[in-house]
Amino acid sequence: MAAPQVRLRSNQADSDYRPRRAAYDLKKLRGKEIVRRIGQTRRYQSTSSGLKAMVALVVLRNKAIKPLLAAAQDLRPSRGAQNPRPLDRNYEIIRTAMQVVFQELGLAA
Repeated sequence: MAAPQVRLRSNQADSDYRPRRAAYDLKKLRGKEIVRRIGQTRRYQSTSSGLKAMVALVVLRNKAIKPLLAAAQDLRPSRGAQNPRPLDRNYEIIRTAMQVVFQELGLAA
């Protein structure tokens, strides 16, 4: 994906994401073996372990980090899921553990 495509998808200004930054990002992703080049082309595909890592990061961001940051704002607390599944309980355990870590680091009240 070229820099203009990334800018369109992420709603960034032209000055925020230039081709040099895209090349840097690709180099970092290749170095961490998250993506690999397809033959002699300029195209890339994710590796299986890279895809797992990306999914894990998205899930952690959406299910643990965002709720923890929202909870740190002292707004009214969430009632939780109406019909919690085992996965919901596991996310709640992670959020509770992270809250303890944040408190020890002095990042949460």
